[in-house]
Amino acid sequence: MIIAILVCIASSLGVGKLQFSDDYRVYLGDNNPQLQAFEALEQVYSKHYNVLIVLAPKTGSVFSASVLAAVEQLTESSWQTPFSTRVDSLSNFQHMYADGDDIFVADLVPEAVGLTAEKLATIRDIALSEPMLVRRLVSPSADVTGINISLLPPDGDLDANQKVVAYVRELVAKTELAYPDIEFYLTGMALHDNAFLEASVMDSKTLLPAMYLFVIVITGFLFRSWMGMLATTLVIVAASLSAMGLAGWFNIVLSTPSANAPVIITTLAVANTIHLLATFLRRYREGLDRRAAAKATLTFNMRPILITSATTAIGFLSMNFSDSPPFQDLGNIVAMGVVAAWFYALFLLVPLCQMIPQKAAALPRSYRWFWVGFADRVLARPMAMVVVIALLIPTIAFGISRIELNDNFIEYFDDRFDFRVHTDFVRDRLTGLDTLEYSLDSGETGGLYAPGYLSAVEAFANWFRAQPEVVHVASVTDVMKRLNRSFHRDDPNYHVIPDQRELAAQYLLLYEMSLPQGLDTTDQINLDKSASRFTVSLSNVSNAQLLDVEQRASIWIDTHAGDHFVAAASGPSLMFAHIAWNNIVSMLSGTSLALVLISACLIFALRSLPLGLLSLVPNIVPALMAFGLWGYLSGEVGLAISVVSAMTLGMIVDDTVHFLHRYREAIVTDGHKAREAIQSTFVEVGPALFSTSLALSGGFLILSFSGFSVNGDMALLTAMTLGLALVADFLLLPPLLLLMDKLLCS
Repeated sequence: MIIAILVCIASSLGVGKLQFSDDYRVYLGDNNPQLQAFEALEQVYSKHYNVLIVLAPKTGSVFSASVLAAVEQLTESSWQTPFSTRVDSLSNFQHMYADGDDIFVADLVPEAVGLTAEKLATIRDIALSEPMLVRRLVSPSADVTGINISLLPPDGDLDANQKVVAYVRELVAKTELAYPDIEFYLTGMALHDNAFLEASVMDSKTLLPAMYLFVIVITGFLFRSWMGMLATTLVIVAASLSAMGLAGWFNIVLSTPSANAPVIITTLAVANTIHLLATFLRRYREGLDRRAAAKATLTFNMRPILITSATTAIGFLSMNFSDSPPFQDLGNIVAMGVVAAWFYALFLLVPLCQMIPQKAAALPRSYRWFWVGFADRVLARPMAMVVVIALLIPTIAFGISRIELNDNFIEYFDDRFDFRVHTDFVRDRLTGLDTLEYSLDSGETGGLYAPGYLSAVEAFANWFRAQPEVVHVASVTDVMKRLNRSFHRDDPNYHVIPDQRELAAQYLLLYEMSLPQGLDTTDQINLDKSASRFTVSLSNVSNAQLLDVEQRASIWIDTHAGDHFVAAASGPSLMFAHIAWNNIVSMLSGTSLALVLISACLIFALRSLPLGLLSLVPNIVPALMAFGLWGYLSGEVGLAISVVSAMTLGMIVDDTVHFLHRYREAIVTDGHKAREAIQSTFVEVGPALFSTSLALSGGFLILSFSGFSVNGDMALLTAMTLGLALVADFLLLPPLLLLMDKLLCS
């Protein structure tokens, strides 16, 4: 116990070194090609990181003096947001207009207070006819408007986003007091990233305590022993502390998935303790003293818990094949926790069993009768049982064909998060947050001014605007057409692309010279004027829809614009759409390797090739059936679900190992025939198998209540898989063993 305590202290000291990242980019990894393309685009223009403040006046119109005054006030204050580089709104939109032969560029709303009805009507007409504003900063019905704050937080500052969100929320709270007739909504990438942190905090405050309470209740109910509850609690606390401490020592930066590792470790740690406690109490109640009962417990369980811990660790380590680093971190942390739980079960739990006084209540006779009777019913018609289950397996597994690859990184959060509620409002009333970003490269310095280039860009923009998924397109041609019109005395007939390269260059130069500091064109045009940024906003699109739009756009470029510019799509939404598919492909390799390693472990542990191969059946079937059920119930697989098969493979083996290990011992050591060996196995390990499956499934069901769907969906499918694994071990494996014995004997 002293050794265990010293190991726990040494490893848990690393907890103080843990850091948390709420940056969505951690899900992608440094080598992700879509991320690299997106970061290359941001290096040329500006970073796609923002806060969007949306104002929804209760009067239903944003074009009133009071609402525009609120916009003006918020715009000025938003420049003080930490790490802000640009603020765009109705009030500071740079409106260009002609007055005779003179051209003016000025704020659309110079002074909101005191605006006359005539002036307000003019501002409304200008704003609602401006493609750079409509469905971006003002809704077509003029009932909501937005203020966009562009941000450039320093690299490596993990607290930068929290500073931004804190400032903006305080700013909006103060503005709400001054303007009670306006409702305010906050969204944008900064709020999105902050929601990752809020999800982790929420889960740690609710799910982790619920998990500990569940463990205490279930161990108390199963063993009716305060010693069992105390020992179990000590083991899971020590295992969780050690795993998280080791994560700190290894400089693992936590994210929302990996931050829930303690919940999973707690669930898994219970399994070993239940097997050890069940055996100890059974031997103790049979009349052995505490030391002899502890020795018998180790003799009976040492090999199976070593193998189950190893296979579970292998399953989680296979998550390193994931393309998403947070899932790699989750797999590594949990694998360390599994090993720690095995260590503390031996060095802490078993010594405690010897040292703590415990009353020995005799087992009731009904205990053995129940499990023998259960075994007899399962074995009554073994062939019929196998045939029925064999028919059920493909029927349920057929649901896999209904599954579609889909993910939406905004919808990772449910309605418990303000970010989700506010974002849904903004997507419905103003603009979409899913974007496709392009850098349209002409291939030559100054090529931006070429009429052929501008015409191709304009055609590309018009094509996108005709797509049903698109709500807004931001293109340099909107600026060029407005400039051409203004330099022709606002004649609407000249709201077209300039037909001369020199004119386009002169127009843009004069325009850039007129812009105030912070509102220049560097966020849309590169320095040597060879390329321009092209941003498409989409609303409520699935992964499949987003990838379809990207593919259609790529075909359009190849067909219509290949001679004028080169471009490839990027953007946060597109990155998540690709990684979900890439993750499924990569995890197939991880699952295959885990299956091979786990099978080798089982054959070695059971010292029997037939038993080792037979064990694959109840280990593969639950995953197939669980995904089939998921196909019927949900029909969608995203980033989180793609790791479940590898993660659960190591866990569902546990029950099979204990069952087959005891079965082989009954055959080899006790000299039983197959039927008697199966009955003995049900009596010896049946209660523990039921209890551990209940604990594991219950633990993951608790995690499934997470408001963060990446955790919740992963946990729910895992719980389903573990439940089906118990059914397979109790109803499918025993008849197969009996039939295999008859076949071998014949």
